[in-house]
This record gives sequence, C-alpha cells and structure tokens, in this order.
Amino acid sequence: MLQRPSPPPPPPTTNWMTRQRLIPLIVATALFMENMDSTVIATSLPAIAADIGTSPLTLKLAITSYLLSLAVFIPASGWTADRFGARIVFALAVSVFMVGSIGCAISGSVTDFVFARILQGMGGAMMTPVGRLVLLRTIDKSALVNAMTWVTVPALIGPVVGPPLGGFITTYLSWHWIFLINIPIGLVGIFMALKFIDPIRGETSERFDLKGLVLAGVGLAGIAFGLSVAGLNLLPWSVVAALVGIGSISMTLYVFHSRRTGSPVLDFSMLRLATLRAALIGGFMFRLGIGALPFLLPLLMQVGFGLSPFQSGLVTFGSAVGAMGMKTLAARIIRTFGFRNMMTVNAVVSAFFLAACALFTATTPLLLILIVLVVGGFFRSLEFTAINTVAYAEVEPAQMSRATTLVSVNQQLAVSAGVAVGAASVESTLWLNHATELSATVFAPAFLVVAAISAASAYFFWQMPDDAGHEISGRQALAVSSRKGAAKTAELAASETTEEARDQRLG
Repeated sequence: MLQRPSPPPPPPTTNWMTRQRLIPLIVATALFMENMDSTVIATSLPAIAADIGTSPLTLKLAITSYLLSLAVFIPASGWTADRFGARIVFALAVSVFMVGSIGCAISGSVTDFVFARILQGMGGAMMTPVGRLVLLRTIDKSALVNAMTWVTVPALIGPVVGPPLGGFITTYLSWHWIFLINIPIGLVGIFMALKFIDPIRGETSERFDLKGLVLAGVGLAGIAFGLSVAGLNLLPWSVVAALVGIGSISMTLYVFHSRRTGSPVLDFSMLRLATLRAALIGGFMFRLGIGALPFLLPLLMQVGFGLSPFQSGLVTFGSAVGAMGMKTLAARIIRTFGFRNMMTVNAVVSAFFLAACALFTATTPLLLILIVLVVGGFFRSLEFTAINTVAYAEVEPAQMSRATTLVSVNQQLAVSAGVAVGAASVESTLWLNHATELSATVFAPAFLVVAAISAASAYFFWQMPDDAGHEISGRQALAVSSRKGAAKTAELAASETTEEARDQRLG
C-alpha cells in the first residue's frame, strides 16, 4: 500500500521572522553599550577626578576595578544562564549595568565610583556571553553568520568611538551623561528582550562549581589586570609580575581542579573540537594584534602627529566605517570561500593593513591614512565575524553555555594581552633608542610586532577541516549543487559519446 507523502513544513510565521531580525539588534545594542562605556571613560577621567575631588591617577582604579569585575564574573555566566534562563539573565545583566551607570553618575567619592564600576562590570560580565548564548539558541543556523556580524560590529566600534565621544560629551555637556545615556538604551533593551527572546534554559541543571569560580576568578583577574597595566607605568613592574604570577598559578590549579569535577565553570575539554580550538587559539593571536590598535593608533595620532583627541578620534573612526561596511557581504564571502580558506587568507590580509600603520608619518596625507583604516577595518570585521561564528560549528546545544563562557574569557585576555604587547614594544623601542619621550618613530616597531602575531593566527585557522562550518555558512549546499551539476554534465557527455559511437557503427 502506497504511503501518502508527508505535508511540507509550515512556512515561518511573521512573529518568528521578526524575532530572527530583532534579536541580533537587541543583543548588539547591549554589547555596544558595554563596549563603548568601557572605553569612553578614559577620556573623561580628568574631569571626573576634578569633580569628585581626587587625582586622575587615583581614579584609574575605576578602570581596573571594572576589568577585575569582568574577569571574576564571566566564568559564572554560563551556569547562571542554564539555571535561570538566558532571557531573564540577559535582562538582569542589563539592569545591573544600568544601576552601576546611575551609581557612577551620582558618585561623590572615589569609593562610590569604584563600587559603581564593579557593579557595571558584573552586568557587563553577564551581558556579553549570555547575549551570544541568546543568539545561538534562538537564531537559525543558516542566519547565524549575519546575526554574528551585529555582535562583531559593537566590539570594533566601541573602542574607536568611545574616546572621541567621551571627549565631546565631557567638553560640551557633562561627564555625568556618559553614564546616564545608558539608561534609556538599557530600558529599551530590557523591554525588547522580555518581549522577543524565548525563555530557554539549559537541558541539565548541574551543581555550581564554587571552588572553580574562585580559582578561575583569581587567575583571570590576576592575568587580565596584570597585562592591562603592564607598560602603562601605573604600577611597579614587580607588582605587575606578581599579579600575573599569582594569576597563572591560580589558573594552573584550576586546570587540575577542572579535571576532577563534572561541571567546571571553564570546560577546557571542549578544546577537542577542531573549530572551537582554532577559534580560541587562532582567535586569541588575531585579537591580540588587533586589540593593540585602539591603544597604539590614538597615541600615534596625538603624541606623534600632534592631533587633538577629537581629531584623532575622527581619523581612527575609519576602522568603524569599514567594520559597518562589511556587514552586508560577510555571509556571501564566507559561503563562497568557506570558513577555513577565508579565515586563513584574511588573517594575513588584515595583518598587512595593521602593519601598514607602521608607515604612517607626520607627512602622510590624512586621506590615505583614512583609506587604510577603512579597508583594514572591513577585513578585520570580516575575520571577527568568522571567528565568532565558526567557534560554535561543532558545539552541541547542551554545551553552548560552556562554549560562550570560554570564548568571552578568551576575548578578555586577548585584548588585555594586546595592550600589554603594544605597550611593551613601545617601551622596548624607547630603551633601544636611548630615548625618554614618545615620538612618531617609536610606534612603527610596535605595529609590526602585533601585525606579525596576528598573521601567525593563519596557521591555526588552516588546521581546521576543509568543510569546517559548512552547515552554518551554506557552502555545503553549494558544494552539493556543484556536484549535481558536474554529475549532470558527465551524464550528458557520456550520452553524447554513446550517440557518437552508435552513429559510427551505423555508418
């Protein structure tokens, strides 16, 4: 008896399609708020310090306390999202970030300000990995590349836009608005998240690894904070070395601990996945080089070329323009060339444009500098999108929260290491040249060093399987279509050969 064919699946509803479009925007808005706020404060520290009666150097504690809070609480994000649901945790993270922002705006002392920044760090530590987890659990895989571009752009624009925007707000309005502007953005984000994000929780409820959180938190805080202040002359080198040393010891103890627990806060066993391993190791090296750019470029423009902070910000904004221009082409490029081929070649291309900054001099036309930054920003953003997406190609749904936590920690350490390597390169050039003051010439070696590190990431991307991420990029469908076309061509050729042989026999 013949079976009736099953009916085709119903077409996506309007509500489903709306969520697919809006969720990346919701997550991107929150991440932009966090990325920009973490950099915008640097320009405004002198004004804030004068207003609350302290020195700018003392107020550096506000930046370091934020970094420490991020490092300590990021490892807890995955378990928290699985236990209470990504939607509610994401909304609460935005709320905590808003409360911290209000606290910063009304602070009257260093103690108040530092405590408020710690609150902001707690919210930021949850927003980034949980926001990425929301995307992975709600966005169809075929649309994941386009969705990830919205996550990539804020990370690139924030460090570039932050300093000039902070200077503009502080000069023409008041430094309080740097933090108060987060309130309407956050309220809209919370409303949209509760309305459009599904209340999805993890498949299993595991016990919280408190001991692991303490070891990982101390380790990450020591390493990230130590690398962040290395070369900035904020602390003696002995203190910096002690911080990094204690952090490294604590992380080593955590690695041994993680092997004996069934629910580690940082699951390093996931490195067995080829795509995730490449995204973490290769991504760390690529981000290390690129992470130094927002530190080195403004110094070159202001100290080396004598531009004002606002002028410097307008020039370096070129990187953000290139990043935004990439959004519409990323999915098509990855689908055409595949993750492995594109990431390998593009890592070298991106490093080339980073190294090109070493050729900038005071006589280089600003238009040429802007073109290099715009084009380089395009390729860097394309690479970040690919790294952020292919990392989850082999990850099972039940392990997504652990994967997002690993990726977020990796990004935090890479950016801190990038600043440290960039600063150390500049300091080394000063020492070798027996110079005491910064000039445009001392920045060239630093750009070459970080560009070489970024280029070296291509080796790890090439180690991925040739079909890495095809299910996400859609390249598999192209390959199947191509094979069918080739088979059809071969069939026609065989048919023509058969007809020709028949004709010869008849003749």
